[in-house]
Amino acid sequence: MTTSRDHILDPDDLVEAGIRTVIVASPDLTGRLVGRRVPVEGFPRVVEKGVDVCTCVYAWDVDQSFDVIGNNLLPLCGMHNGVPDVTFRPDLTTLRRAAWLDGVAVCLADPCEHHTDELLPISPRTILRNEVGAYDRLGLQPWTGTELEFFLFKNDPRELRMNGFRGLEPTTLYPSDFMIHEGNVYEPFFQKLRSDLRESGILMEAAQSEWGTGQWEMTFVYTDPLEMADRHALYKLAVRDVAAMNGMSVTFMARPFTDQAGSSCHVHLSMTDGDGQPAFWDEDGPHHMSRTMNAAIAGVLEHAPEVMIWYAPTINSYRRSNATDDVAGWGRTWGVDNRTASVRVVGESPSDLRMELRLPGADTNPYLTLTGLLASARDGIERGLQAPPETTGNAYLEPHDPDMPRLLHEATAVWAASDFTRQQWGQEIVDHFRVMAEHESRVFHATVSDWDLHRYFDRI
Repeated sequence: MTTSRDHILDPDDLVEAGIRTVIVASPDLTGRLVGRRVPVEGFPRVVEKGVDVCTCVYAWDVDQSFDVIGNNLLPLCGMHNGVPDVTFRPDLTTLRRAAWLDGVAVCLADPCEHHTDELLPISPRTILRNEVGAYDRLGLQPWTGTELEFFLFKNDPRELRMNGFRGLEPTTLYPSDFMIHEGNVYEPFFQKLRSDLRESGILMEAAQSEWGTGQWEMTFVYTDPLEMADRHALYKLAVRDVAAMNGMSVTFMARPFTDQAGSSCHVHLSMTDGDGQPAFWDEDGPHHMSRTMNAAIAGVLEHAPEVMIWYAPTINSYRRSNATDDVAGWGRTWGVDNRTASVRVVGESPSDLRMELRLPGADTNPYLTLTGLLASARDGIERGLQAPPETTGNAYLEPHDPDMPRLLHEATAVWAASDFTRQQWGQEIVDHFRVMAEHESRVFHATVSDWDLHRYFDRI
């Protein structure tokens, strides 16, 4: 676990540190960073007054479609209220060098209501910040870490999009999971990336080549949830930037190919109590699991169907989660060092015993996934829930859990009907994410794809 903030810059030292531009950004609903760039000499004004950004960044889809806004489907932003602004207030505890960019610093921001200066409720950073506050009141400190997989291709990103993503050239040509040789080929690229990330305070634990052709994984050093989500979002930005600078492309899709493994975002969670002692460890408990850990797992599994819309937020997410050969979790199951279960218990000492949630894919928004995981675990602890029996074999041999959504529109319906989601986040937030997810499903079903043509064109 790390709480060091040695990488944080002092706003008064930016010029001396060679900074010429400061990016002020916050995550949108997909987890992408949105915001503005300001010249370093203008940053003191932004610190004092913030910088305005249109609320459309929380109201359009991944394609920045105007449909939801134009049809006035959201109270926050639409033609009915003139598509107003919010103010991004820099969080100076996040001001750091974006070392992969020359002379650039980045500062994460909290969106605030334009006239009241209150935190914008729909902001993923606000949602996670509020959940961390609930743990403060409970007397527990959660610690989190994410593992993120992605596919890397030897194609220029602009050319690739202009060519309709045809002719993809993966960076590895055969399954290379844990293989050292393939990693050595790209060590100059990854070494520079790791160095830049380290200088930016984004601490990596390990990296490896993965099973999918062109697939890679990097894991983050454990830290508190908000810092973890910030690092995760900045990491994705850095990987895309550095890949593009080297004429390569990256995708964080959950499953970009039918015949390849999907890309996961496994999330690790442990807790310490008010005295800083591991709350998940019990010397005499089964597998050394404390009652707190058992209850947390129970809560995570009970509420997994209701927050699946955050764990698996896209149409493509379910290509991965439905695959029985992708060890992407199966139903509401848990097991000790069992990769076929949705929650895997890992660790053999007080300092490293933790749960690993395996449901989310690489396309997940880390702020929302961490919130869903933490809120579910907290509810289990507060209610004293008991986890179901441990799965000791192949979880995929168990019957399909009928309560687990298998498609985005199913996940949306479960989310919208849930008492838990309304109690945790309120009707307005529930409705906002419902509208956006329904829009995503509607766009998908209205679009003719290559699959349609290949399946039906000359055969029906």
